[in-house]
Amino acid sequence: MARKSPETEHPVTAVGWAARDSSGVLSPFNFSRRATGDEDVMFKVLFCGICHSDLHSIKNEWGFSTYPLVPGHEIVGVVTEVGSKVKNFKIGDKVGVGCMVGSCHSCDNCTNNLENYCPQVKLTYGSTYYDGTTTHGGYSDLMVANESFVIRMPDNLPLDAGAPLLCAGITVYSPLKYYGLDKPGMHVGVVGLGGLGHVAVKFAKAFGAKVTVISTSPNKKDEAIQHLGADSFLVSHDQDQMKAALGTMDGIIDTVSAVHPLLPLLGLLTTNGKLVMVGAPDKPLELPAFPLLMGRKTIGGSMIGGIKETQEMIDFAAKHNIKAEIEVIPIDYVNTAMERLLKADVRYRFVIDIANTLKAA
Repeated sequence: MARKSPETEHPVTAVGWAARDSSGVLSPFNFSRRATGDEDVMFKVLFCGICHSDLHSIKNEWGFSTYPLVPGHEIVGVVTEVGSKVKNFKIGDKVGVGCMVGSCHSCDNCTNNLENYCPQVKLTYGSTYYDGTTTHGGYSDLMVANESFVIRMPDNLPLDAGAPLLCAGITVYSPLKYYGLDKPGMHVGVVGLGGLGHVAVKFAKAFGAKVTVISTSPNKKDEAIQHLGADSFLVSHDQDQMKAALGTMDGIIDTVSAVHPLLPLLGLLTTNGKLVMVGAPDKPLELPAFPLLMGRKTIGGSMIGGIKETQEMIDFAAKHNIKAEIEVIPIDYVNTAMERLLKADVRYRFVIDIANTLKAA
């Protein structure tokens, strides 16, 4: 049987922007969404954040992209339709969808609210859904998702500045909690002051931690301390500064997705300190064993969080007035935004104004 085209495989007409090949150039794309099933929520997309993974994906830098690819997994909007068995959402609710739209619901990870680590996790875009069709992300006018993967957006959290928390926010909140760096009085380092790093500073401060930003860019010091509320700032290639900070940090959240040396970071940790990787460099990093042994140090990783924890994070953000720092753009600026993102020329997250700028292709 011939595979149906994206426009005709489902009954609901949708428009978005998609990459057609590894050049990563995005352009208007007509496709279709499934009808709202019994447990599904359909919503009109208002805003969608641009994540660094979108850039990796459209260019197939991780090697598993399929085209056409509609990126976007920091998606917020307003519910327009709910299935007959939906319990938690109604028409008019403000909602969001993050990095995943499905999982097996039966493995140990799923039963422990860790759907993000389910071996059968269905990603919001570029995954094969249960019906055999490809999932498409939030650079589009509407979204359909099973209610168990939909997040309620609190009224006091602005949707545009709240959208990036659905990926960037949970990516740093989850390891701060899991690795015990969420206690008042802890000293937490944050490596890299980009989309992830700037919200890591805000969450760590809200937990009551002392926060030091570690960056290669001395010119970010005022921004980190005056604007984001960090307590101190280290220039990672300044030997004197790094030496003065040796052995002072309980944990470090490393958000950098480029290849960089780990040795200087391990030196900053206290005995039993933890270096947690949340950035994903495309080449292996060098890991010297000796500094791990000298102080029983740990290197760990973390990838987003489960749905229950994502909701907890969003509610915590609303309570503590934590928002991403954003630059709102029209959809037709998206290719320029990707070029700027590649150069780290954004403070700190692009968010696409889908509702006002995405027109039928």
